[in-house]
Amino acid sequence: EKAVNEFSSIVMQYPGNSIVDSAQYYTGMTRYKRKEYILGAYEFSKLIKNMPASKLIAESQYMLAVCYYQLSPDFTLDQKYTKSAIKEFQAYIDFFPTGDKVPDAEVKIKELNEKLAHKEYNAAYIYSKLEYYRAALKYYDNVVEIYHDTKYAPLAMYDKTQLLINRDRKSDALIEINKFLERYPTDPHFKEMHDLKNNIDVSASK
Repeated sequence: EKAVNEFSSIVMQYPGNSIVDSAQYYTGMTRYKRKEYILGAYEFSKLIKNMPASKLIAESQYMLAVCYYQLSPDFTLDQKYTKSAIKEFQAYIDFFPTGDKVPDAEVKIKELNEKLAHKEYNAAYIYSKLEYYRAALKYYDNVVEIYHDTKYAPLAMYDKTQLLINRDRKSDALIEINKFLERYPTDPHFKEMHDLKNNIDVSASK
């Protein structure tokens, strides 16, 4: 806390000094080390906004994203900070494409997108169990369309197909099966979906 006070004093008392951006950066880092992630995000965003010529902009952008990453909760809870983390990691990648932390930012974006997909998939599953089928189908579609590169996308399409078949909507199910077979040839459910397609084709021809 003493370090925060000293760094903040430098920022306020010597706004034109060449070390003020370093003081602002270390204010954010001290907050981060104290696990005060909201305050850390605030301090890093101040540097980005107020000192755009600083050599610490890239690192501050990355740390801003990391603060939100640390605030990202379990998938069952509100995902405001998860979405903020994705946005800020993407900003780091966009503005500093040769930055040394780009690979890590990409990994974290994928991890966070998996969490968002899990939340959407879980909502679809619950709606299906509650027999709110229209809502379930909507959430399954969200997973497939928005989070198509996560492990939940083929699972959502598989579950949606099962739901359509159980609702006797075989023509709609066949559309989903064909998309599944085209997109996910290595998925564990591929053979089962292929067999379902054959069964529907056979029953349709009778």
